[in-house]
Amino acid sequence: MTATSQLTPFGKPMLKHWMFDPSYKNLNHGSFGAHPAVIKDAQRAFLDIADLRPDPYIRRYHAEYLDEAREAIAKVLNAPRNECVFVKNATTGVATVLHNLALQPDETLIYFECVYGAVEKGVVSLREHVSFQPRKVSFQYPITEDELERRFREAIRQAREEGLKVRASVFDAIVSNPGVRFPFERITAICREEGILSVIDAAHGVGNIHLDMEKLQPDFLVSNCHKWLYTPRSCAVLYIPRRNQHLIRTTMPTSWGFIPSPDSPETLTSVFQDPNAPVTKTAFEELFQFVATSDDSAYICVPAALKFRAEVCGGEDAIISYIHRIANEGADAIAAALGTDVLQEPDLKPGQESRMRQCALATIRLPIAVAPVGKEDGPFEHTPLAVLSEEEASKAFSWMQTKLIDEYHTFLPVFRHGPWLWTRVSGQTYLETSDFESISGVLRELCERVAKKEFKA
Repeated sequence: MTATSQLTPFGKPMLKHWMFDPSYKNLNHGSFGAHPAVIKDAQRAFLDIADLRPDPYIRRYHAEYLDEAREAIAKVLNAPRNECVFVKNATTGVATVLHNLALQPDETLIYFECVYGAVEKGVVSLREHVSFQPRKVSFQYPITEDELERRFREAIRQAREEGLKVRASVFDAIVSNPGVRFPFERITAICREEGILSVIDAAHGVGNIHLDMEKLQPDFLVSNCHKWLYTPRSCAVLYIPRRNQHLIRTTMPTSWGFIPSPDSPETLTSVFQDPNAPVTKTAFEELFQFVATSDDSAYICVPAALKFRAEVCGGEDAIISYIHRIANEGADAIAAALGTDVLQEPDLKPGQESRMRQCALATIRLPIAVAPVGKEDGPFEHTPLAVLSEEEASKAFSWMQTKLIDEYHTFLPVFRHGPWLWTRVSGQTYLETSDFESISGVLRELCERVAKKEFKA
C-alpha cells in the first residue's frame, strides 16, 4: 500500500487527496461530484494507453477494462454483471429506458412532482414525438410517506378509470431539490403489486446510500457514479434485470449494438464484432459496449474509485455513515443559526428518526417567505425575515447563488419550494461540522441583504 492509499481520517485530513482550490470551500458535492487526485491519475493512464495505440485500445482493450468495471459496480449493487452497463449520466439512462418502452396512445407514465427537471423535460419531449399520456403526482414537502402512497395509488386509479394502461412510473431514490430521501423502496413494491414498470432515477444513489438490487428488485435503475462514488464525470450505471432486457434494443444515440426488430431492414454488421470470436456476452451487454466514439475512460475508473474508498476511506459502510451524519449535523447547525428548520416528515414523534434525512443531502429553510401579490402578510407558519413576491423570489435566489460564488468562494443551491426559499447541503468525507457552521453566518448575511432588496440593485 502506497502512502497515498493509507487510511485517512475523515474531515480536513482527507482534503489532501482532493484537487480543490484552497480558497474554495466545496459544500455542494452532490450536484456534479468530484474525484481524488489518484483517480485523475488512473484516468490519465487509460487515456495515455488510448493515445499510444488508438485502434487496439478502442477495439479490444477498452471492452476488457469495461468488463472489469462492470464487475466491480455490480458487486456494489449486489447484481450480476450481465445486468449492469454504463451510460453517461442518470438523465441519459432514464431517457434511454423511456425511449425503448415505446409508449402507446392508450398508455400512461406516472411521475412525481419532485422528479429531476431534466427528466420531466425528457418526458414532455418524448410526448411530442410519441403519443402517450403522462400523469404527474402533485405534492409539496413536507409530506408523509402514507400520503405520498395515497396520491400515487389515486393517480393509478384515475388513469385506469380513463381507460389508460399504466405502463411505468418514474421516481427518485433521493430527490435533488429539495434534497431528501424518497420512499423508493415502498413505491417500487407498489409498482410490482400493480403490474407497473418501476424506473428509478437513483442519480444520488450509489456511494450515498446502500442499494441492493436483489432485495429491491426494480425494473430499471440508473445511478451516477461521478456524484458520490468518486469517479470522474461522466459515469452512471444502468441496471436492467434479465427479465426486462428484451425491452431495450437501442442506446442513445443508436449505435453499433442496435438490436433491430424482426421486420426491420437489414443493417451492416458491427465493425466491433469478430464473427469468428466465441459469443461470451448477451446482446444487451453488446448494445452498451460501444456507443459512438466518446471518452468512456470515466467508466473504467470505477475499480480505482472503489479501491480508494476501501483503502483510504475505510469502505462503503464507513463513508456512508459519515457523510449522512455530517450532512445532518451541518444542516442542524445552519438551521439553528438561522432560527429555521431542516426539512423532514411532518409526523415525526419525539426521538423518531427521519427517513427523509437518511442520506448525504439535507435541506434547510431560509427565513425568506414567498407570497403572491396581496398576500404578503401571510399567514405564515413561521415568522419570516422578509417576504418576497414570486417574481422577486426567482431573482433573489439567483442573486444569492451568484454572491456565494463570487464573494464567498463557495456554492450552495438556493431554490424556492412552496412558500419559502431553501438551501441544500451535501455531506462528504472531506467536510466537518465547522464547515457548515462557518457558512451559517454567510447565509444569514445574504438573507439580510435580500431583505434589504439588494438583489434589485
